Amino acid sequence: MATVDFTYESFGEAVEKEGIVLVDFWASWCGPCRMFGPIFEAASERHADVVFGKVDTEAEQQLAAAAQIQSIPTLMAFRDGVAIFRHSGVLQGGELDNIIEQIKGLDMDEVRRQIAAEEAGE
Repeated sequence: MATVDFTYESFGEAVEKEGIVLVDFWASWCGPCRMFGPIFEAASERHADVVFGKVDTEAEQQLAAAAQIQSIPTLMAFRDGVAIFRHSGVLQGGELDNIIEQIKGLDMDEVRRQIAAEEAGE
């Protein structure tokens, strides 16, 4: 599956859907982003059941600010509308596959219980 370009307008709807969405925040001038791009693209071919989206932080500055992106590349993962992972820096293909498998294996009912407990404690 090819990657999808997200905009400020399309991002919220995309990450709130059921399933797994991985988002790569990047910029064309960023060397590490150019290194991670092909790794991200290749993973999208191996994991057809996952949505792979990209956000060009130069073109989508409002979205990058809303997502509190401070360094790139930054990878964010969402599952069933819940933000569950964030990493800044380049990941290798095996590392990315491992993260995806861990996300697939999550018990989302337990994740929601943990979030509710943390919010109740605040």
